[in-house]
Amino acid sequence: MIQNYSMHNASVPVLLRLLDNLEHILKTGEANAKERDIDPAIFLNARLAPDMATLTKQVQFTASLIKNCAHRISGTEPPVFEETEQTFGELYATIERARGEVRKCSEENVNSRENSTFSVKLGPMEREFTSLSYLSGFTLPNVYFHITTTYNILRHNGVPLGKMDFFGGKMD
Repeated sequence: MIQNYSMHNASVPVLLRLLDNLEHILKTGEANAKERDIDPAIFLNARLAPDMATLTKQVQFTASLIKNCAHRISGTEPPVFEETEQTFGELYATIERARGEVRKCSEENVNSRENSTFSVKLGPMEREFTSLSYLSGFTLPNVYFHITTTYNILRHNGVPLGKMDFFGGKMD
């Protein structure tokens, strides 16, 4: 539980929790595929609409957004993840790598950079952010979108997920 508000407390524990929640959703989907004798690739390659990204891509986007945020609000350059995952196990490893990147954020460094500015290339445009605006106005909405889409792809494919699963199976 966050005791006081700071840039670090608003980012690091939240980003780690979101990765935990995403992993819980995936593990529920993987277990359901096994239980129903469905090839896991069916779920991993599923999408909600023809022009939307697959479940695998949704997870990759989430991990990338989170590790990029951790580095950018710390003032460091994020590493590039290759995004070649094809199995649930490989996606769990990517989630763990993203966790490792988030854990590198020192409280002092993040808290001292709340109003630091930087630019990010988004498609053909460069966009200016402060650390706080990047976290709250860009990263978190995008992460929630991709986790929700992951959840919805699995629900659409018959995985018995409920609202508590979106929260990682627990509220705290």
